[in-house]
Amino acid sequence: MSSSDTPTTREIRTDYLARVEGEGGMFVRVRGDEVEEVQFKIFEPPRFFEALLRGRQFTEAPDITARICGICPIAYIASSCNAMEAVCGIELPEQVRLLRRLAYCGEWIESHVLHAAMLHAPDFLGYAGAVELARDRRDLVETALRLKKAGNTVMDVVGGRAVHPVNLRVGGTFRAPSRPELQALVPELEWARESAVEFTRWVATFDFPDYEQDYAFVALRQPGEYAIERGRIVSSTGLDIDVSEYEQHFTESHVERSNALHSTLAGVGNYLVGPLARYALNSGELSPLAREIAAEVGLGDVVRNPFRSIVVRAVETVYAADEALRIIAQYESPEPSFIPAVPRAGTGHGCTEAPRGICWHRYEIDGEGSILDAKIVPPTSQNQKTIEQDIVGVVRRSLHLTDEELAHRCELTIRNYDPCISCATHFLRLEVERA
Repeated sequence: MSSSDTPTTREIRTDYLARVEGEGGMFVRVRGDEVEEVQFKIFEPPRFFEALLRGRQFTEAPDITARICGICPIAYIASSCNAMEAVCGIELPEQVRLLRRLAYCGEWIESHVLHAAMLHAPDFLGYAGAVELARDRRDLVETALRLKKAGNTVMDVVGGRAVHPVNLRVGGTFRAPSRPELQALVPELEWARESAVEFTRWVATFDFPDYEQDYAFVALRQPGEYAIERGRIVSSTGLDIDVSEYEQHFTESHVERSNALHSTLAGVGNYLVGPLARYALNSGELSPLAREIAAEVGLGDVVRNPFRSIVVRAVETVYAADEALRIIAQYESPEPSFIPAVPRAGTGHGCTEAPRGICWHRYEIDGEGSILDAKIVPPTSQNQKTIEQDIVGVVRRSLHLTDEELAHRCELTIRNYDPCISCATHFLRLEVERA
């Protein structure tokens, strides 16, 4: 074969992904028309939270795990509380449970809007980021910031503060807000609900790449409500298990390029958690308003195009505001605001729906309440293999693009998942190599 017949090798290398929470990179090698290698690299050092929990009291787990993520602290608080309550045999009174769900609604609003408006929308609109977008569309960014603040305020009132809330505890809350305190949230949540509807209509107009995958969806399911803070783990492949059975069906493994473990579902392999999975498995449980806007923007019963996840997040924002208003309308301040937790030796499991997908916890404690062992599986680590699968599929359909355009398309593919590696990355260095 002459040198002119040698297939061209293209390498797309992004050392630091921008507009994601945490530090990660991407590498793609293409030879001719074949995708030879794809790596979604998470190189941020491990943070050893599981080891930090050992030897601590079981009541400390919510406050410690909240520090795992400043964007989604409620997810870690709620999952750890669920696990500890399972060990101690606690069943929350309805009003106490609804307070936890209300705080979670606040987190969904602030997290979904932060991602969709500030981190993801600029990709579709041709802007480098939200600052550049604000120069042309200040009104859109200001509306998004107000929406995010509405979610933060809910977390503040219920949780004691918006970042790493301190009012939620094993068995309930240290202090239950009064009915007037929650009623004061209603006007802004009503505005947020209407603004989220308009936001959904807006993002639905974006030009989405033509790409679909036959995903194995995994999410929680709770009859009678759109699962957030409780439920069984179900999948589109027929799985239906209690959260305590998770490790019998899901396996984690280490790969050299990532400090986060890769997850697989037995008999299936890669799977997807997050908005697309929740919507596919539970859309019938959305509120009437959320179902109406989903139908209006053409989502259908199942969404298999990951680029349209931004639309599903917007619909979930409508739902979260609607659900928060529903909870407040029926709220009566519980007395007492918590069930005392008496430790007993055993193992407890908890799983909730973080904005990015299921967040699973397991704890073993002794009779004195000391934590003997802990395991925490966040959503982004569960999605890593599917992210790489998407990059392969997208690259195969996008070989006609220039290196710069292809790199952008790959980064957009990763940002579909709103990967939460740990904290925001502030700069991007992009290197393109051709052989």
